[in-house]
Amino acid sequence: MSMFQDIPVDVGIAYEGERIRRPQMYLEFGGPKVKYKFELARVRKPEEVEDGKVKIVGPDIKDLPEGSSVPLGILVEVAGSQLEEDLEGIIERRIHEFTNYINGFMHLNQRYDIWCRLSKEAFKKGLNSFTYIGKVMIRLYKADLPIIEKIQVTFITDPKEVERMYHEALKIYEARDARARGLRDEDVEEFYGCTLCQSFAPTHVCVITPQRYANCGAISWFDGRAASKVDPKGPIFRIPKGECLDPFKGEYSGVNKVVQEKSLGAIKRVWLYTAFGYPHTSCGCFEAIAFYIPEVDGFGIVHRDFKGPAINGLPFSTMADATGGGRQVDGFHGISIEYMRSPKFLQVDGGWRRVVWVPKAVYERVKDFIPEDVRDKIATDEDVKTIEELIEFLKAKGHPVVERWKEKEAEKAEAKPVEAEAVAAAPEAVPQITGMTGVSISGIPMAAGGLRIILKGAKIRIDKVVIKRTGSGGK
Repeated sequence: MSMFQDIPVDVGIAYEGERIRRPQMYLEFGGPKVKYKFELARVRKPEEVEDGKVKIVGPDIKDLPEGSSVPLGILVEVAGSQLEEDLEGIIERRIHEFTNYINGFMHLNQRYDIWCRLSKEAFKKGLNSFTYIGKVMIRLYKADLPIIEKIQVTFITDPKEVERMYHEALKIYEARDARARGLRDEDVEEFYGCTLCQSFAPTHVCVITPQRYANCGAISWFDGRAASKVDPKGPIFRIPKGECLDPFKGEYSGVNKVVQEKSLGAIKRVWLYTAFGYPHTSCGCFEAIAFYIPEVDGFGIVHRDFKGPAINGLPFSTMADATGGGRQVDGFHGISIEYMRSPKFLQVDGGWRRVVWVPKAVYERVKDFIPEDVRDKIATDEDVKTIEELIEFLKAKGHPVVERWKEKEAEKAEAKPVEAEAVAAAPEAVPQITGMTGVSISGIPMAAGGLRIILKGAKIRIDKVVIKRTGSGGK
């Protein structure tokens, strides 16, 4: 007999990657239009948990107006003789997985960033109460994590209560994150991986190290260790480090092996501490994006709650579409807020000395972890609105990237253009040059059909040049 016969819609892993677009939506909870939203798991004493109880604080689904965006808090309270506080983050993260099993219900993101939608079709079928969602969660938690002996779930839609508990939740998240600081990647023998987001990003594998939090910001190295012990065959697992192939870039043979296996061969190499080359893949639940700004040769950072366009003219949603999905995209890098506090943060690319623009809200959260000599040289959305204003700001503040500009200008000045004689031959007699790779078209003399073009300031790497004469009798 199915454990979900009393639920009005189907429940199963087949629905985990379901997307509910606005035209299909009956209601949404949290998301970008709502300021206060959260999900939280707490380990309690047995006498504090009423097993199987689903509690609703505020209006239920059926009492809310269609099409509205509603504040939401989800509180999961558990008890069990083997449960420890260290497991709270892991239990919390499974909310994402279990609610997504419900046909017609979509859950995105984590912690204070949750965004849920209920479809019109599911509501029509009878999914009109949080009671059903709570029952599904309780049954799946007990089936997947037998160490949970008692569990109760509370859904909060009352705006004042959501706001009150939101601030409490932030303190709990910060306490968890602070515990993980201080341990270095070099100090441990294994990392951890997570594939919870593969339903939305099929080739994504999150590599969780002491100094590189999960992109979602919800899982630390300690959380990964606890989860892999409790549920060894679950979506969070051990990654033996193997040989350290490059300590600066953060490349490990064990990471490459596991990521290749878990991504079914789509991703073969990962450099953990850079946004270029073989960057860590991005899912869809990342808290923020570090994006390259070519005009200033620096990085901007934009978080999920940022409204309007970032300094490069693009909103978070547009950059998220280009960044996510489990791809390795040079210069667009999904990250967590906690990773910004790490000494390994984009260390190959220059770390905070390469960051030029950050929203004020993010800046305030991480400023104590920004090196003091660059802290007041990074622009926020309150300081500048355009690239031109950003350039002037960086010059005025003496940001380290300005020195990079000067060095590049000096390199260009030293590079003398190489002149070539015009080729007067008929087009069919013009030599063809093939096999050139890695050419930056700037400073190279090019000749064809009696014309000469000189492009200045070239940096050229030529692996192989093959010259063939195509005129009559050419060999």
